[in-house]
Amino acid sequence: MEAVILILALLVVAFMALGVYATVKVVGAARRGVDRTITQARRTVEDTTLRAKSYGQPGVGGELAQLRLSLRTSMRATQDALRAGVAEDASLSESLGLFDRLSAHGLELDAELKALEREPDRATVSARLPDLKKRTAGITRSADSLRWAARDRARKFADDELSALNAQIDVEAGALRHWTTAPGEPTAAQGPGHGPAAPGDWGGEPDAPEAITARDPRQSTAYPWQKTARPESTN
Repeated sequence: MEAVILILALLVVAFMALGVYATVKVVGAARRGVDRTITQARRTVEDTTLRAKSYGQPGVGGELAQLRLSLRTSMRATQDALRAGVAEDASLSESLGLFDRLSAHGLELDAELKALEREPDRATVSARLPDLKKRTAGITRSADSLRWAARDRARKFADDELSALNAQIDVEAGALRHWTTAPGEPTAAQGPGHGPAAPGDWGGEPDAPEAITARDPRQSTAYPWQKTARPESTN
């Protein structure tokens, strides 16, 4: 009896632990989903603000906003392309590692540009713009190069697969048309001087009846490509 009670107590504790674990997992997943939503919303708001500044704010402020927008757009597009491609092409993992290293420089530059947007000394910021543009162009050029190389690689694999599929389909189509011959050349089922074989003659006797019960020759056939049977001569 004590053993049964002990087993029941252990089962209750196990179910409670399992319930707590499941609750923690669900709460964690929900929290991560909320965090992703908040991050995405914050990113959208910031990009919209930068786009408005780049077009509507003249001078140094607008140029800094344009640099940040260009940098963020390029880096995000490359990150999405590589992360989506590495799931199907493991060789992209090295490219993703290189991008992570490049991303560290991009984040550092983005933070610097963001700080300069609030810098009151516009003359100093304006003097540093050529170097900032050069650094931004270097990072975005490398990011774009990785992204387009990954896309070209995926397209090459797709083209090769399509070419192989087309070749297989051509072979299959030829096999399905195995009865075709050169124009004017008689087939094995028909001798010289004969017309084309009627449907139903493939591999059978030329004069074999088409059904167990012969059809009335006075009736028209059911298929438009078959000739009407001629009546027997009375001579």
